Amino acid sequence: MNSIINNGFFCPQAKKTYIMGILNVTPDSFSDGGKYNSFDKALKHTEKMLSEGSDIIDIGAVSTRPFSDKVGEEEEWERLEATLTGIKKHFDCTVSVDTVSPLVARRSILAGADIINDVSGVFSSEMADVIKSSECGWIVMHGGIGVRRAEEIAEFSDGIVNDVNKFFAEMIEKAQSYGIEKGRLCLDPGFGFSKTNEQNMELLMNSERLEAQGLPVLCALSRKRFISDISGEEDKERLIGTLAANLVAVEKGASIVRVHDVAAHRRAFDYFDSHR
Repeated sequence: MNSIINNGFFCPQAKKTYIMGILNVTPDSFSDGGKYNSFDKALKHTEKMLSEGSDIIDIGAVSTRPFSDKVGEEEEWERLEATLTGIKKHFDCTVSVDTVSPLVARRSILAGADIINDVSGVFSSEMADVIKSSECGWIVMHGGIGVRRAEEIAEFSDGIVNDVNKFFAEMIEKAQSYGIEKGRLCLDPGFGFSKTNEQNMELLMNSERLEAQGLPVLCALSRKRFISDISGEEDKERLIGTLAANLVAVEKGASIVRVHDVAAHRRAFDYFDSHR
């Protein structure tokens, strides 16, 4: 398996854009809720995304869309367990689990997860313990639901880019002081989380100013509402706008894009990567 993750460390190749395919096993995610929340449908969709060129499968069992319902840890794990176990049994692939729960993260790692995609936006000693005691990568995201609900808009008095940079620096420092090697982190600026459309656009168009300290940056822009401001697309797919935004993000330094439409992004980035 040619993986971006090796013994818990992110090892991205130069001039390669990694595609993270989204697998929501939820009834209520904003774009594809209810489409893949059965075992057979989830495995078929995983097989499809891998055949289309996905480098990572990102499984989420709790929706983080605005105004989404809260889900308990046991229910989250019940939604997740069979699919995660089945994917690791049937496919040789890198799997990340999208969760804010240390309990779910620990169980996921025991079931074979390679990466914890933590959208809490906070440094949790409980989650840090899980990561430290494993061979797992850790994606940390700005503005996550541990800070405020996704629909709550924040004020960034020093500017959105400076706020994200401050968060990145704090998370790296706290992880290292906790004994977690820096190279096990991946940074996510948190597009769409507690940010206005204008703030999202400002962050995207100035993302070359993000201070990642040599770590990979993941951008999760796919089908988000502010994408309509870029493309004018009214349907939920927002493929043209998503492709345009992800190309901008990678041109400005991102190395991983988290997407619903794997085939289109793989084709676009194979071409893009071969010409830079």
